[in-house]
Amino acid sequence: MLRIVLFLVLIALAAAGAAWVADQPGDLVLTAGSFRATTTLPRFVFLLGLFAAAVVLVWSLLTMAWRAPGRLRRRRHEKRHARGRHAITHGLLAIGHGDTALARRHADTARRLAANDPLALLLHAQSAQLEGNRDEAQRVFRAMAEREDTRLLGLRGLFIEAQRADDAVGAVMIAEEAIKLSPSSTWASHAVLGFRCARGDWSGALAILDSNLSAGLIDKQAYRRQRGVLLAARALELETMDRDVARESVMQAVKLAPTLVPAAVLAAKFESEAHQVRRAMKLVETAWLANPHPDLADAYAHVKLGDSARQRLQRVETLAAKIPADKAGYVEGQLAIARAAIDASEFARARAVLAPYVNDPTQRVALLMAEIERTEHGDGGRARAWTLRAVRARHDPAWTADGYVSDRWRPVSPVTGRLDAFQWQTPVASLPSDRGAMIESSAFEEAMLAAPPPKRVTAAPSEGPAEPVVTAPDPVPAPQDNSPPLEDKEISKEIAGETVKETAKEEPVVTPAEPVQQAPEIVESLPAAATPVFRTRADLGKPTPAPIPAVIPIVRAPDDPGIDDEGPSDEFTEQIGTPRDHAKAQAGGWRGFWSRWGG
Repeated sequence: MLRIVLFLVLIALAAAGAAWVADQPGDLVLTAGSFRATTTLPRFVFLLGLFAAAVVLVWSLLTMAWRAPGRLRRRRHEKRHARGRHAITHGLLAIGHGDTALARRHADTARRLAANDPLALLLHAQSAQLEGNRDEAQRVFRAMAEREDTRLLGLRGLFIEAQRADDAVGAVMIAEEAIKLSPSSTWASHAVLGFRCARGDWSGALAILDSNLSAGLIDKQAYRRQRGVLLAARALELETMDRDVARESVMQAVKLAPTLVPAAVLAAKFESEAHQVRRAMKLVETAWLANPHPDLADAYAHVKLGDSARQRLQRVETLAAKIPADKAGYVEGQLAIARAAIDASEFARARAVLAPYVNDPTQRVALLMAEIERTEHGDGGRARAWTLRAVRARHDPAWTADGYVSDRWRPVSPVTGRLDAFQWQTPVASLPSDRGAMIESSAFEEAMLAAPPPKRVTAAPSEGPAEPVVTAPDPVPAPQDNSPPLEDKEISKEIAGETVKETAKEEPVVTPAEPVQQAPEIVESLPAAATPVFRTRADLGKPTPAPIPAVIPIVRAPDDPGIDDEGPSDEFTEQIGTPRDHAKAQAGGWRGFWSRWGG
């Protein structure tokens, strides 16, 4: 709006000036030597304007002609640069979707058209990486590291190539150089921090952590947690070498990260040795409520030196009661109670605690049940059955970081070098799946777990081997691996039932009137007989073309030199003639060979 007003004002002033010049009377005389020109004022003003316009036009033409070569050069350069940028853009896109040939072609074009462009160097290096040409990539990254504007980018590329070549020392040296140039480089500080932690340089790692806080790479809460992790790692390393420094470090770690399990366990141990029982219990309880862990339960049980096993059991029950039944850590408390109950020989208490988990046990539950069976009854068979179940059972929570499972806590991940990466959780590989179980349940395991306790098997020495009452005069031979699947299933059902018939198919069949308690005696009387449930189940799923008779006739072996009166019983067996039927049989060895040729 203002521009329109100003334009109208200028037009009005020009019109007013033209009207004023036109109204002026008189003539304007221009004399130069003998030249004399006379004109009016309006005509003179008009001619003066034309002359000024002509001068301006000529000056513009001369200037344009003078600047034309430079403009042509700039235009050609801009066009070349635009083509280079176009090649860089499409080359990076080709790298993004993995087209090696297209990326290399665009990289060559960009290098020819825009050789000094930083993005052209980046495209060249990444296309070499995509092709697997590491030497070329390192050469380009070194050229980038020598330039001021791409130095950090070149160091980053050299760092990645050193990692791919498993050159840890070279990678750390490059990262330290990058930290000197830019302390706020996240990747460089992360790499140096992980390397110093792996080397055990906890003081250097703490210095890097302080630098990250000053550079604003981490917030205050993350800084406190990570510093607590580093202090706890230093305390664990110095626990047996310098206990004073270890105690000071772990106490600082507990203040910074009170829920860190290894720090709480070690701090409780130091406090317990100093007879600060209440303080030690407080430390363990704080960490237990945040992350229930077996080490915390063990530290809580032994927080007071000299207590009996029953006192430790009561203390563990108090700790486990702090987590309600609907929380995720409730199972850890029950397992801790079972562990303490076994140590206190309270086997009934341990069985009652583990009862809700025996149908679908984890490895720890199955191993605890195996220990109960072995310790309470001395039953090696049931213990082995629970141990076999532990092999196929679900995994318990473990220290896991980036898919790596460790038997102990570590401050950094060995896969990525990430600090405070280990978490107490169930490994991903052991999570439940919709796919069926690859290993079927063992018949040995089912039979042993369904069998009665061994205390019920009482055989008087005076009785000796009891003579069973049989329903058939002929004994039934032992079942073999090719027996029909139906018989094996019936045997498994009989063993798992309340009658607990532990007799095998080769044993005489006991009549229903026989007492159940005599079945173990029959098994003990014939130890050489194998029970069908102990055999392999590999052939149970294979259909048999014809029913196999209950009694398999005994045939003579092919290499038996005896006499067969009725002829060969096996059509696939070549019988060697005997002296009695020498005329019908064919001799073997060199004589048979000679007889075939008419000798």
